[in-house]
Order: sequence, then structure tokens, then C-alpha cells
Amino acid sequence: MKVDPAIVQIHAENVRAEVIDRTPTLKLDPAILQKIKQKVPIFSGMTPECLMSTLAVAEYFPVKAGEVVFNERDIGDSFFVLIAGEVVVEKVSNGKKAELARLSAGNCFGEMALVGNHLRSATVRAVDDVVTMRFYRELVDSNPESAHIIYRNIASILAARLDESSVMLADLVVQKSPG
Repeated sequence: MKVDPAIVQIHAENVRAEVIDRTPTLKLDPAILQKIKQKVPIFSGMTPECLMSTLAVAEYFPVKAGEVVFNERDIGDSFFVLIAGEVVVEKVSNGKKAELARLSAGNCFGEMALVGNHLRSATVRAVDDVVTMRFYRELVDSNPESAHIIYRNIASILAARLDESSVMLADLVVQKSPG
């Protein structure tokens, strides 16, 4: 009997979602919570209790310098918040690697996996040793209080990135136009 690897992966993800302890056990100083809310835009607007329960479901995810966090076209089921270090966001176009952005502590990436695009749109690579918090979609969605704040903040972050991209695109068009 042949077993489809995709079916095994789906079942493994379902089991992982069922057995992960979702009870907040994290204890942080109120000053640290305030600093996190100020430095990490995706958590903006959360009460201390909501932030604690959100942070409690995060997975500590360190990555060594030069290693890939995820590749373009990978299946995405989580987003990351960069705690320390720097990552580069890259996309291959016409066989050449293009650097789209450099992100540092406080930034998030991979959030498109939460808002509908299940395939990663770019590769993210650690520039130096980095520490991230990884948040799985099913755990984010399991807490409606924080989920609506996270999704609202993702919308704001993506809108700001779209504005930046529009300016860059306009600059490229002007550079390439004759005259």
C-alpha cells in the first residue's frame, strides 16, 4: 500500500495543532510587554493579557547566518517576528536574485501565509544569526481576541509596503522612459 506524503503531512499538522499546549505560561515584566508593543507593530493595540496569550503560542526559531528561513514557493502556514538580527527578502526574476528588503528586529515577515497566499512569495535568508518567533496560522486563529488585532495590523503593514513598492516602481518607470 502506497501512502501519499501530502496526506501524511496534513495529518501530522493536524496532530501538532491538537497537542500543542495553548495555555499561556509565559511571564514577562510589564515594562518588557510595553517595549514589545512599541517595537513590534504587529502587536500594536493589544492589551497586556492579550499580548501574553499571543506570545505564549509562539515558537522560538533561531536561524544561523546565511541559512534560509523559507524559500519562495514553499507552502506557508506561519509568520515570523524578528527578535534579533537581520534578514534579507529575495526574489528570483529572470534567473537573477533581487533583494527586495532588509528587515531588522521588530519586523515581521511571512504574514502573507495568514491572509490567503499559502505559497511563499519570496525567499527569506538570515544575514547574521537571527532569533525569530514563529506563529502558526491555526494558533493565531484559535485566539479571536488577538487574531483580529494581528490581521488588522498585517493589513496596515502590507498597505505601507505596497506604498513603498509603488514609489519604487514609479521611480523605475521614470528612469526607463525616454526623455
